[in-house]
Amino acid sequence: MSQSGSQAAAFFRDVRENGVVWLVRNDEGSPTYLSADGTRSFPFWSTSPRAQRAAKIWRRGLRVDSMPLDTWCDLVLPDASRDGLVIGINWSGPRLVGWSFTPREVLTRRAITGFTPRP
Repeated sequence: MSQSGSQAAAFFRDVRENGVVWLVRNDEGSPTYLSADGTRSFPFWSTSPRAQRAAKIWRRGLRVDSMPLDTWCDLVLPDASRDGLVIGINWSGPRLVGWSFTPREVLTRRAITGFTPRP
């Protein structure tokens, strides 16, 4: 399995177990990133330490924040879909690279893997 593949697998496992997703933000909001093909990604991580590494690499006054999984699925993913964004999953490494999925693919993966918020 590739590094990006193992990071994606870890994302879905961790959020299933913890019921939380992590993001980086500053006072202006959360950054999105434009890929070479023109697709804009909105990145998320499955643990606080992963998101903290991203904030440290990207700097710009970014801090780590968490969001309940159900809020992410019910509000953020539909908004991202409407805005034409893809979802970066556990980007890692010195240049923060990894896989991105459409919001629909994330929700499909959710159905396949059974990742649901903990009660």
